[in-house]
Amino acid sequence: MTRHTLAPVAFVDEGLGNSSYLVDLGDGRALIVDPARDATPYLAAADRAALTIAFTVETHLHADFLTGSRELAAHGATVVAPRAGGIEWPHRGFDHGDELDLGGLVLQALATPGHTPEHLSWLLSDGDRPVGLFSGGALLVDAVARTDLIAPDQTEPLARALWRSLQERILTLPDDVAVYPTHGAGSFCAAPTNGERTTTIGRERAANPLLAAPDEDTFVARLLAGSGSFPPYFLRLRERNRVGPDVLGSPFPPLRAIAPGDLPALVGAGAQVVDARPVAAWAAGHLRGALAIPLRPQFGSWLGWLAAEDRPLVFVLEPGQDAREVARQAHTIGYDQLLGALTGDVDAWRAAALPLDSTELVDVRTIDRPVLDVRQENEYATGHIPGSMHVELGAVAPNAHALPGGPLATMCGHGERAATAVSLLEREGRTGVAVVIGGPDEWAGHGGRLETRR
Repeated sequence: MTRHTLAPVAFVDEGLGNSSYLVDLGDGRALIVDPARDATPYLAAADRAALTIAFTVETHLHADFLTGSRELAAHGATVVAPRAGGIEWPHRGFDHGDELDLGGLVLQALATPGHTPEHLSWLLSDGDRPVGLFSGGALLVDAVARTDLIAPDQTEPLARALWRSLQERILTLPDDVAVYPTHGAGSFCAAPTNGERTTTIGRERAANPLLAAPDEDTFVARLLAGSGSFPPYFLRLRERNRVGPDVLGSPFPPLRAIAPGDLPALVGAGAQVVDARPVAAWAAGHLRGALAIPLRPQFGSWLGWLAAEDRPLVFVLEPGQDAREVARQAHTIGYDQLLGALTGDVDAWRAAALPLDSTELVDVRTIDRPVLDVRQENEYATGHIPGSMHVELGAVAPNAHALPGGPLATMCGHGERAATAVSLLEREGRTGVAVVIGGPDEWAGHGGRLETRR
């Protein structure tokens, strides 16, 4: 007789495109699957439900965020993780077929290498009835996670391993088994997917285009053709998760206030300034040389893509902006040298003799100069303004001096990435570069014609 209805509580990081899950074990205990570094939401949810977080479960060594399992372990949780990951901090290592008795429920490790070599999916059963699969990156909604994040020489072998994992371990499960992936829409770990974040074995068997591949070679070719660029911090976070991120406490320490007069000494000692204000406020007046990354759910991804990992950070915020959110996103992707947030406004910075610049904003309907589109390749290919140049935002700085001289306007989907691009170009000495407010959709909405590229 089945006694447990599986209804995990999902915690979605919209910016990174990831989900973690809280599972009520039915006896006053809970487990968390693939927690992000900030343990505060999980602890709060467990407290509201009068639960104790007994276990925290890892599917693989994450490349896109630092795990929160060490934070939860500091509150008494036991960490359960793939033995093959070689994790150096306290945990219980599991191999394929190993089971964790949860008092009526059973969690079984399924070796599903592909997204990573050590990857485990976790099958939760109530008695002898499988009720849910926490699939990490092995199976997503309409997709699977990419296999090119380890090393070039492992990309195809991992893709072939993933085919076998799917055929031999996952698609042998009943159609009604619910699937709870870690990666989803918006994650650089995955090819583009729809906005749904959970699925079932049966749905994926019927609708996942990659699973429709008739053989291994076709699957591998389709999978490897769908991968775009990814942030460079992906190449370092796996190792940090293996060695163990520092325990910061929950919630994370707040950002301290930095007076304008103290900024020159900090910059002189190596600090980099990140302006997280909205585009309009940044354009009206900003510190010369600051990296503009407007605060939004994707702030952390672009911080990790563009800011040096070994230099401390000073943030520029508008009054009322959420400094804790800035710190959360920065710590989540491994930036722990956070010196604080600059106080005051443009007038205070000018009074402190800080060098300032401003940037022109151009409405998408009245563009009067050549356009540099800084969106990702798949976005540009889907539709762009005829004649526009294209350089992905992550490649703007290395290509700054290869761009034609003269006036230029940067464009993305709305204006945030375009502002970041201008700040990068300004740091390379470019002038006369404006930010387009709006994107190709708005251009087309006002009668403009878009070009596509296959």
